Amino acid sequence: MINSIIVTNYLNEEIEMELRRPEKSGFLVERVEGIDPPKADINTTELATRDGALYNSARTISRNISLVLKYYSLDPSVSVEDLRQKSYRYFPIKKKVTIKFLSDNRECYTEGYVESNEIDIFSKNVGCVISIKCPDPYFYDLVKTTTLLGSVVSEFEFPFSNESLTENLIELSSILVGGLINVQYDGEAETGAVFKVHMIGPAENITIYNYITLESMVFHTDFLSTWDPAGLVAGDDLIISTLRGEKYVRLLRDGVYYNVLNGFDLDSTWLQLKKGENIIGFSATSGASNLQISIEHHTMYEGV
Repeated sequence: MINSIIVTNYLNEEIEMELRRPEKSGFLVERVEGIDPPKADINTTELATRDGALYNSARTISRNISLVLKYYSLDPSVSVEDLRQKSYRYFPIKKKVTIKFLSDNRECYTEGYVESNEIDIFSKNVGCVISIKCPDPYFYDLVKTTTLLGSVVSEFEFPFSNESLTENLIELSSILVGGLINVQYDGEAETGAVFKVHMIGPAENITIYNYITLESMVFHTDFLSTWDPAGLVAGDDLIISTLRGEKYVRLLRDGVYYNVLNGFDLDSTWLQLKKGENIIGFSATSGASNLQISIEHHTMYEGV
């Protein structure tokens, strides 16, 4: 069950509409439409020599969210006109808004643009119908998930005891070269991620790969030699984003971002996280022990 809806306008002003306490916001949420799984366009080709059609491709189309609200106030000093103009403030036409849905099982959000704010001013029960066009049809978890994949793995645990006086049995950390980690993804649609590679020393020709799908991303450090013969050095951050509509390869050095997309191998695949297990690993032609990798992603949902 949906407990509340939080709307943030383009000025970062926020209003929370609690379904059980409409007097707090002044809006009674009567109905919400368009938060179920979106529709898909299935493209096929009719054939003259066989029954049926040939499947070509499929895509998820954008969604429309409709909020049916009634003006509601227990404060006699707050008029219907005040609440009507309040809706103009939080649902400005053609402006971008963020809508968060807080339910019993999940807390997620999506972004869209206000298409219309229809009001029947002369109705007995005055309210409005807000239409929001969302180009991205998916919902995203409010909290990002970060997975660390580094060359140094913590081993320190309590309680501990070194049972030998001559041999070191306790490991505070261990160094791995080309390690693997399982990124568990529980979303309902494939998603990209932001792969951040931090250098604690020099490294060359970095590869990040998915052990299950055999897909990989390769960054050639030779490209950097045109403006820095040292290539990747300690303190650098190589950031690869595989998010839909936000794909990029950047180098962060001394607080400045550089576009290093030309170092990305043409045969590389922009890695996506699939539902279930994703075994991610890394390697380098040299300096693999100097890499610390974090994988950051949002869980994507088809509907609330």
